[in-house]
Amino acid sequence: MNWEVIGAVVAAVVTLAIFSLLYRDNPFYRFAESLLVGVSAGYYVVHFFYASVIRKFAVPVFYQKDYWLIPGGILGLLIFFRLSRRTQWISRYAIAFYVAAWSGYLIPSVLQERVLVQIQETLPARIGEVPILDTLWSLLLIVGVISILIYFFFSAEHTGTLGKISQVGITFLMIGFGASFGYTVMGRVSLLIGRFQFLFQELPEKLGF
Repeated sequence: MNWEVIGAVVAAVVTLAIFSLLYRDNPFYRFAESLLVGVSAGYYVVHFFYASVIRKFAVPVFYQKDYWLIPGGILGLLIFFRLSRRTQWISRYAIAFYVAAWSGYLIPSVLQERVLVQIQETLPARIGEVPILDTLWSLLLIVGVISILIYFFFSAEHTGTLGKISQVGITFLMIGFGASFGYTVMGRVSLLIGRFQFLFQELPEKLGF
């Protein structure tokens, strides 16, 4: 029994079941959708359990004698008290600790990566140090950032000069949303092409056609 061939046939059947939604909603599509959700949920539960509980707690504590990890394990166990209405208040202590700890850990890095770096990239270079096209691009980027920030400035009525600048900001926002939507469509089309390549190229090769 060639399990690789069986797996390819099952993948093809499930792919065709997903494509059946193009006609209308039907039991084959709902079965394939439920199968995908169930398999994904089972995979990630096992993956995260092994990655967090086994590798980061059980192995260090019981084999490497890192007993300082035990308080963290206890906090993790407190999360399960949320499954009961009578004891869910206990889980709030662990959640509060995690939120505070991760906020203190992530805020500096996020501020560095998404604020300071973005500001640095927005500032234009000195004229003559970079090609003229890069300088013009930096100036255009500054106009876009400032106009978008003014568009989201709601403390004053968007009339007159402020309204005209906010209209420029709307234009930049629409361009950004359009680019993001186009990127998303391209990603979905790429997945579709991959499925067609599997059905018409890889599957016949595995079946020996």
